[in-house]
Amino acid sequence: MENSQKGFIPVMLTPFLSNGNIDYPALTQLTEIYLQAGASGLFANCLSSEMFELSDQERILAIKHIVKVVNGAVPVVATGTFGGEIAKQADFVKTVSGTGVEAVIAITSLLADENEPDEVFNDRVFDLLNQTEDIPIGFYECPVPYKRVLKPKQLADFVSTGRIIYHKDTSLDLMQIKEKLRLTNGAAFGLYDAYMVHAVESLKAGSSGLSCIQGNYFPELIVWLCDHYNDESFKEEVQVVQQFLTDNMEVMHNVYPVVSKYFLQKRGLNISTFTRRNVGAFTPKVVKAVETLLDDYILLRNNLDIKVFI
Repeated sequence: MENSQKGFIPVMLTPFLSNGNIDYPALTQLTEIYLQAGASGLFANCLSSEMFELSDQERILAIKHIVKVVNGAVPVVATGTFGGEIAKQADFVKTVSGTGVEAVIAITSLLADENEPDEVFNDRVFDLLNQTEDIPIGFYECPVPYKRVLKPKQLADFVSTGRIIYHKDTSLDLMQIKEKLRLTNGAAFGLYDAYMVHAVESLKAGSSGLSCIQGNYFPELIVWLCDHYNDESFKEEVQVVQQFLTDNMEVMHNVYPVVSKYFLQKRGLNISTFTRRNVGAFTPKVVKAVETLLDDYILLRNNLDIKVFI
């Protein structure tokens, strides 16, 4: 995932039918939309995919489906650790790797309990690396079941093994990100930031790109930001986009991913708002906020002359 060009890695949604089964035609369409928008990779089987509500078989089938649709156009990464003994987690990492993904993602909060020290976590990471041969690994500081943020020195030690190629950062801390980037400089490794309040600053600091839920509303806007964040001729527009993302954080996180599925539905994607996760009530007030967001986005998009595919 190392790339001099800044890239957008969507945290993919899982579309469901109204009976709760995975909607594979909608998953195909969604995957193609991410690609058409200019995504430089895809993160399948993540929290936005409702990975904890999928069975192991569904996880593998969905990842295989995405890899098949992508057909080598961009790299795909996918989560492969879901708790339990390291030997068990290593086995599933190998299964996920067998689907054709570029790297298998380890969830930091599932390698050690919240009350366990960094030393225990570190030992388990190295144990996982030892038991997964030469499979490229990534980290995701997933907020569920709790958020375990890697310290810069920890990440650097892992990256120095040559096995870690991807990190989805959710620290929300620009100084930490800068230190992570400083300590991993020169490695074949990419840090992708999830926090859009400092998106532009993070890109300027040297992160490889963005991996955020906002891409499940307007992937083409996140790609536009990755392309123009440092372009002097678009300086004012970049600030407007940064402010738009900051101002709408709450709307996009509230009752997510129901809200983003509804947003994409309003944009023309044939996707239901069904989720297996209980994320709260999709009230008329929430609906109105999402519809306002769409109206505001269309105005912004038209002003920036961004090409869209749905």
